[in-house]
Amino acid sequence: MPYQKVQKIDLSSEYPCPCRRRGCLVPITLTEAFGCNRCQKIFVVEESGYVIEELSTTSPYRKAWRWTGYRWVTGHNHLREIYIPVALFIIIILPFFWLVVALPKHKPTITLFLIPYLLVVLFVLWTWLTHRR
Repeated sequence: MPYQKVQKIDLSSEYPCPCRRRGCLVPITLTEAFGCNRCQKIFVVEESGYVIEELSTTSPYRKAWRWTGYRWVTGHNHLREIYIPVALFIIIILPFFWLVVALPKHKPTITLFLIPYLLVVLFVLWTWLTHRR
């Protein structure tokens, strides 16, 4: 998909709702926010003016969108992009190094630790592959 230039959000304009419910975002007077006339959600413009975020969400990851001039594109959270690789490193690589370094004296017991460890690694990879987008 080609790069689409993001435009600054005008606080006095109306935009389509990013929730795809055919609603219209209407500016809320005396605030830097928009309200949808269809789904009743409130969206706040970030300080930069290029991103809106959904205000009334219970999720710890707030949804964000950027305006390209004719449609909304999902804003990316950089922490979310590196979360899975860091978690996989901690879960898979560090215990493996612990097994290699800490247990060379007890070679028969390595298999007792290695089999459950490999099962956990397979389960984590299986879960990650089924739930990724």
